[in-house]
Amino acid sequence: MGEKEKRNKNKKPKHQHPNDQTTKNTSDFSFKPSSEVKGIRFGGQFIVKSFTIRRARPLELLKVLSFPPTNTTNKPKDKLPFPSTTAFLPTNFTILAHHAWHTLTLGLGTKKSKVVLFVFETEAMKAAVDRIWPPEIALGEVNKRLIRGLNGCEMARFKFRKGCITFYVYAVRQVGSFGFSCAEDLRTILQSVVELKDFLDHTAMLSMPHQRSISYSESHPQVAMAH
Repeated sequence: MGEKEKRNKNKKPKHQHPNDQTTKNTSDFSFKPSSEVKGIRFGGQFIVKSFTIRRARPLELLKVLSFPPTNTTNKPKDKLPFPSTTAFLPTNFTILAHHAWHTLTLGLGTKKSKVVLFVFETEAMKAAVDRIWPPEIALGEVNKRLIRGLNGCEMARFKFRKGCITFYVYAVRQVGSFGFSCAEDLRTILQSVVELKDFLDHTAMLSMPHQRSISYSESHPQVAMAH
């Protein structure tokens, strides 16, 4: 009996898949100072650090999440969902660079792109940060300028792998704050990402998010690429 208890004690905890992070209550989310929270990862393919992401327009965020813009229950009609959220999407340069890199390396280069979302605790906080953040930034600068650069803030980080797209979601609040005032928006965003289908071709994100690739049947209208 003693040996069995010893084995159970030494047993490693089960690894949690990145896409299973919405099982927690919002009050249990682990907020850490911006200097300590994990940033975005690149593995061994450092060339990806030179690829760029750009700030998304509000409707683009809804399209990426496959979230209907008409779903504005209990909100003014002229207000879109997630008003305290800032999102960064791959630029067209990054989309093309990924394809070129993958081809030049005979399939060894990664085709995975990154989407980064910041859910701030208030709209005022988002507005203040948006004024100092650049509209476009290299992925290699995100950790230093966007994450570590938010002095006096705490963050909770969530990571989801969706085929060729990796989503990073950061909840942001002031140091010393209790709870998270935009917890409902955060929960909705996390659940929306979890429910997304895997992207087989990451350019689908710039075309029609609910599609699994950029190939369409003739019955579907063509959708222009976002700029």
